[in-house]
This record gives sequence, C-alpha cells and structure tokens, in this order.
Amino acid sequence: MSIRAAVIGCGDVSTVHFEAVAKLDGAGLVAVCDPHPERLAAAAELYGVPGFADHQSLLDAVRPDVVHICTPHNQHASIAADCLEQGVNVIVEKPLAHTLAEGRRLVDAASRGKAKIAVCFQNRYNATSQAMHSLLATGELGAVVGAAASVMWHRSADYYLNRPWRGSWEGGGGGLMMNQAIHTVDLLQWLVGDVVEVRGNAATRFLGGTIEVEDTAEFVAEHAGGARSVFYATLGHAYNAPVTLEVVTEKAVLSLRGDLTVTYSDGRVDVIPERTSDTGGRSYWGVSHELLINDFYGRLHDAEPFWISPAEAEKSLRIIKDVYRQSFPDAISRVS
Repeated sequence: MSIRAAVIGCGDVSTVHFEAVAKLDGAGLVAVCDPHPERLAAAAELYGVPGFADHQSLLDAVRPDVVHICTPHNQHASIAADCLEQGVNVIVEKPLAHTLAEGRRLVDAASRGKAKIAVCFQNRYNATSQAMHSLLATGELGAVVGAAASVMWHRSADYYLNRPWRGSWEGGGGGLMMNQAIHTVDLLQWLVGDVVEVRGNAATRFLGGTIEVEDTAEFVAEHAGGARSVFYATLGHAYNAPVTLEVVTEKAVLSLRGDLTVTYSDGRVDVIPERTSDTGGRSYWGVSHELLINDFYGRLHDAEPFWISPAEAEKSLRIIKDVYRQSFPDAISRVS
C-alpha cells in the first residue's frame, strides 16, 4: 500500500471510516487507537493491526500518512492539531471542536503546516445537495429569497446513558445541534450563504433528567446575500424523519426530503433522486462518507487545502454557539 491510514476512536461512527479505507485502492489500515481496552482489543483483532491506547503512542510507533479521528467532540481539536504539527494528514468527524477556542486553535494549526485536513460534513456530497448547490450557483434560478430546514429525530435516554459525554457541555460542547443537526446547519449556510446574524433559542424539553444540553432548538438566520432562513430541530419526535430543507428562489422552489424536487415558476417539476447507502453505517449519517473520504485521499497531493477545511467548518460551529450564548449564558461560558 502507498497510503497508510489509522483510525483514532473505535466507537459507532468509526464503522464507515473502516469500510471506506478498506475499499480504497493504494491505501490500507495500519493501526487503531482507543482508550477503552475492550473496544481497542476488538478493533485490533477484527482488522489485524496493532492497537494503541493513546494517539501520541500511535503516531510515534506507526507514523501513518492519514489519521481518521472518530473520538468524542472534546478530543477532536487537540488530536487533530497534534497530527498536523507532525505532518500527518487528518480526517476529523464533525463538529470541528467542542468550543470556539479549540476550533480556532485547529484553524490556526491547519494554516501553519503542509498536512491536509478534512472535516466530515459528508452530506455536502449527497447527490441532492450537490444538485441544489449547482443549480443555485448558476444563477439561472434568480436570487435566493429564503430557506427553511427541519430535523425531526428521536433519541432516548439510553442513547446518552451509553455514552455520557454526548449529554454534557464538557464532552459534547452541546447536544442536538452539535451532534445531530449540525449537518443541516452546515448545508443551510453552504447553500444560502454566510450567516451574518442569528436569533434563536435552544432548550432541554424532555430529557432534562438525563442530559444538561439541549434536545430542541430553533433559529432565524440572516444571510450575507439578504436572504433569511428559518430552522427547527428536535430529538422528541417518534422516529428519525427525513431531514427537510427548502430553498426559495425567484424562479423555483427546491425542496429536499430524501429526494430533491425542483418546482419551477413555469410549472415544470424535476426530481433528483438521492443515492442509497450499502455501508454498515446508520441511515441518518447519510450516504456520502465514502465519497468524502475517497475525495480527500485523491487530493492529498494537491497544493490547495481540502475544500471542507477547519475554516469552512468553523462557520456552522459559530452559528450554533451563537444560539447557545442566547440560550444558556451560564453554561456556555465554560465551553465557548
């Protein structure tokens, strides 16, 4: 193999990273890392590679070309910065970091060295997202008038009890918006434009006995081009409903719910289907982790930074933290 990969964090989402690396031509897994002995032993045995309890030991012993970071949020920035400073390329799961300060640290680390870094906003690679972005970029639909998005999902108390960091400010940096809805927040700002003002609220509506972070949130965002978007998300729904995202332009309405429907002002209707996933990942992770990972490996020798960079990922982090500052002024002071 010409590209040597390692995975740090062998929890739930690591599955799609292991699968993507296994399918890559010219690349292969050389090490895994996890502080939990049972998870580490299981991953090392399953993939037939050495296991390490901490990332620095892995870097010292194996020196991989690419590291995939699938840890709790509060470890993203510190591990990624260590890798970049040692010239190791990085793919890090969202969010960029659990605090704005740590996010800025990673943005700065990425700007100093030659190693590349990608942040996993894989839904930008969805066929429907790509189609929406392309249609809007051509200008043929006229100016964007407004947008709306919703994330109506379900999480039980057990989801948080099994991984307590998910429900804490210190471990997750937030709840619903940082762990589930951040992909939709990212798509909103990517499709409609940079957000210049946010007015919103986040609250713990039904899991207050289990978590200290939010399970429900809403906001109104003003975008640089003059459009306004509205957003609502909750983990109190009965099931994980498809994410909805609607963009209204002068000449069409683009409605995403699974597939993309484009309704033109002259009455024409186009439907762009979404791909289906054949990985072991959960359906709500989307279908495009593999595409993002393949693209990153294919661009390792490009001169320019990867397009979903820390600076790009910082945009959604700032939107979310702005809502938190308006909603949890005491708690957010510990993690901003």
